[in-house]
Amino acid sequence: MLRDGKYAAWFRTARGQGTGVVDLTEGRILGRDSFFTYGGSYRVDEERFSAVLTVNRHADGPPSVFGPDEVEVNLLGVCNGLLATCSGTAKEAPDVKFEATLIYSQEDAPAADTRSAVVKLNADKLPKGLDSRSRPRHPFTPPKAPIS
Repeated sequence: MLRDGKYAAWFRTARGQGTGVVDLTEGRILGRDSFFTYGGSYRVDEERFSAVLTVNRHADGPPSVFGPDEVEVNLLGVCNGLLATCSGTAKEAPDVKFEATLIYSQEDAPAADTRSAVVKLNADKLPKGLDSRSRPRHPFTPPKAPIS
């Protein structure tokens, strides 16, 4: 079953590869990487899914893994728990096989409220005195001249 939520995406074609972030929510896909946005829809049937994804450039950068900057990709895939894999082609580049792996991102546990955290100081664990590694030096003492 393909879960709703955030996924890390790794995609590749013979022309290159890349990574991005994708949100899957109730049949809708929204995602992006540094140069492209992704949007579309998906359907799930047990462990199998199909998707139609539109890819559009939003920033200057390297060429798309498809060639053209705007494509519509038809995908078929399988999912098992936290991992999904799929493949397909874009109408605008039918000879370019596209493959992707989606890895479900677990939600992080809420951070503890650090404003009320109390740190106890145990003075017995502090160094007792100076040793050979921490001799005090006068800040203006010039270095000794090398012996010739």
